[in-house]
Amino acid sequence: MLKKILDQKSCGKCRICCGFDENDKWEIPLVFDELREHLAQHYPEVRLTSRGNEHVFEMQFNGDEVVFCPMLTETGCALGDNKPFDCRIWPFRVNSFNGHKVITVSPVCGTVSELPLKVLTEFVQGDFAKLLFETAEAHPDMVKPYIAGYPIIAVEAK
Repeated sequence: MLKKILDQKSCGKCRICCGFDENDKWEIPLVFDELREHLAQHYPEVRLTSRGNEHVFEMQFNGDEVVFCPMLTETGCALGDNKPFDCRIWPFRVNSFNGHKVITVSPVCGTVSELPLKVLTEFVQGDFAKLLFETAEAHPDMVKPYIAGYPIIAVEAK
């Protein structure tokens, strides 16, 4: 989904988006129903836990330790193109800001953060923004509170 601005080699080397600690477990990707069914059929050992009306991968945290997604392998995500929507759009997020849905970009992704804001804005405008806002409407639990310092790339038109 992000191939126009992010190559797989850069992602494969980094994997920062696949690791979580106690402070950022809110970032664990949501697992929508269709993926949950796929996981149950193909990865029955993977445990999920409820978060709002959705599910997330169950992970055990111990202090500041980084815990990696159970689907991360040495060659990348075991789910390939079936990975959670949150993963397919990361480092972009839909956030709630002053009562509006906005699309932000996480500064944690060094490769995308180094791109000019104009490139990010042009990429997001149009079909990508529409997809994110429509998915957020269907899955409101994916809308996270705004984090100060995350550039706002688009605001949902109402």
